[in-house]
Amino acid sequence: MFGRIRPCVARSALFAAASAISACSSASGPAPAASFPMSLASDQGALRLALDASPNPPAVGTDTFVLTVTNASDGTPRDGLTIGVVPWMPSMGHGTSAPTVTPLGNGQYRLTDVYLFMPGTWELKTTFSGPVSDHAEPEFEIQ
Repeated sequence: MFGRIRPCVARSALFAAASAISACSSASGPAPAASFPMSLASDQGALRLALDASPNPPAVGTDTFVLTVTNASDGTPRDGLTIGVVPWMPSMGHGTSAPTVTPLGNGQYRLTDVYLFMPGTWELKTTFSGPVSDHAEPEFEIQ
């Protein structure tokens, strides 16, 4: 009943499985690259964020971003926030070291040394504390 599988049958089954997986993964294609500057709301909706990248679009390697933070209700700039950022690659289940965040004034914060070590989908897991506590996860694709 459970005899040996002939090598040609095993190879055929393996080829069929690999073809099916390949067809499924290529049908949807890679995620489209994000357009920068990108705009999004914080998770709780208290803040409005604009994120710009240098280089634009972001590339594999060390990138710089400028994050502009405003009140969602009236658009006034939010200074005095403590911002934590972790570049995160969801498909790999881990991120890289935290970049340096430098307040520039007028609601702008520069993120330097953002290390994106490989192509794929990245998130910037961002937390805000101080006068406002919230978080956001801008997501983008790099080639």
